[in-house]
Amino acid sequence: MTASVCVQCTTHEERCLVLPIILGIVAVIVIAVLLLGFSRPSTFRVERSITVNVPADTVYALLTDFRRSTSWSPWEKKDLNMKKTFSGPATGLGSTFEWEGNQNVGHGRQEIVEAVPYSKVKTRLNFYKPFKGENMAEFLFEPTNGGTLVRWVMYGPLNIIARVLCFNMDKMIGKDFEEGLTSIKAHLEK
Repeated sequence: MTASVCVQCTTHEERCLVLPIILGIVAVIVIAVLLLGFSRPSTFRVERSITVNVPADTVYALLTDFRRSTSWSPWEKKDLNMKKTFSGPATGLGSTFEWEGNQNVGHGRQEIVEAVPYSKVKTRLNFYKPFKGENMAEFLFEPTNGGTLVRWVMYGPLNIIARVLCFNMDKMIGKDFEEGLTSIKAHLEK
């Protein structure tokens, strides 16, 4: 019976040696991949900041209104035909934005779960495509001389698949955050 499972060999002894070697190699590879995944962090955090020469209330008003994100969101440029749905209050706590687009923007939903006037906007991000996940994002505002320091932070869990594939969230979205913050600054300072 084992002969039908073995690789084509000239003798029965060779066949009986090849299968355990192949299975051993596969087992070592699987164990190595899992060890790699479990050795990597199970969470991520990406943060970028910029100083905007406007008061915090102006920044807060922009970032609590999802309908105004077309003026600054880096993902708007990645899919000009993105389908957008807004629900809940027009601004602030409970305001919701759902999008569905091409492979560059995917499909997801964002809801404002905390809004502290002129200091913080916290959102829950649910991603459906190209991968499922739930993360949190925050915009934090600190007054500076004549302006506001705006920090954009995103954090959340990394599942074992993301850890095995060595996802580097900072590399994946850091440039998008920088582009978005630069657009926020340009939009508000004009």
